[in-house]
Amino acid sequence: MDIYDIAIIGTGPAGVSAAITAKVREKSVLLIGETKLSSKMRKAKEILNWPGAYGVSGEELADRLHDHLAAMGVNVTEDRITAVYDMGGSFTLQGKSGEMYTARTVILAMGVVSAKSIPGEDELLGSGVSYCATCDAPLYRGKTAAVIAWSPEEEREARFLAGIASKVWYLPMYKGDVSFDADNIAVIGGVPTAIERGRLITDQGTYDADGVFVLRESVAPAKLIYGLDTDGAHVVVDRDMQTSVKGVFACGDITGRPYQYIKAAGEGNVCALSCVKYLD
Repeated sequence: MDIYDIAIIGTGPAGVSAAITAKVREKSVLLIGETKLSSKMRKAKEILNWPGAYGVSGEELADRLHDHLAAMGVNVTEDRITAVYDMGGSFTLQGKSGEMYTARTVILAMGVVSAKSIPGEDELLGSGVSYCATCDAPLYRGKTAAVIAWSPEEEREARFLAGIASKVWYLPMYKGDVSFDADNIAVIGGVPTAIERGRLITDQGTYDADGVFVLRESVAPAKLIYGLDTDGAHVVVDRDMQTSVKGVFACGDITGRPYQYIKAAGEGNVCALSCVKYLD
């Protein structure tokens, strides 16, 4: 297995900036996120404070950043990290794809995760609640599972799970028609109000479930890495962008306001330099 010097989670301006600086400093980089870069940034109509590119659109800026990475030989690994484990001297990152990655340092640059926990979610995490169906589906072979999904992407996860579990309840938290060919997947409605051992409770009913998969677009930082200090939705960092976990750094919106692309890019640069110093 390859061991990277720096693993960067997130492909917005913060993550891209960190990857560029790390590459300039001749460190091996694993950049994980959307290959088209930040979908949020691409929606920006006009950016007025990016030096040297007045009035650039988010779409154009994302394309320029993409070209910059390509010119430097930095590839983007399309995956979503569901857990980071401190192995003492290195970190193992668990991908939603089922892949495991190893790096000596980690940079968190995945933006703000503002979703609140469902009552019972935190208490049952790892014991009936999971954030990755691909990873933990075998635990529910022949059993009943529920999927709470914030994106149509997760329909694929539900199909995979249905090939292992005997029954899957699918609760979409997004708009649009949802249907499955598999007979053992049932689409349910409502809003989740609680997760209890052995069941999912919504405002429209209660469903028996041996396990509940909570599939948001991002995992909250405090749940991603054990021992990470947070302040609400933000990760606590010092001037070097170092978090409370040695070897883990953070930059961009995830560290707090202002939520500005230029601020994120600057912090990404600092993050990479701090990683280089830590590694050396």
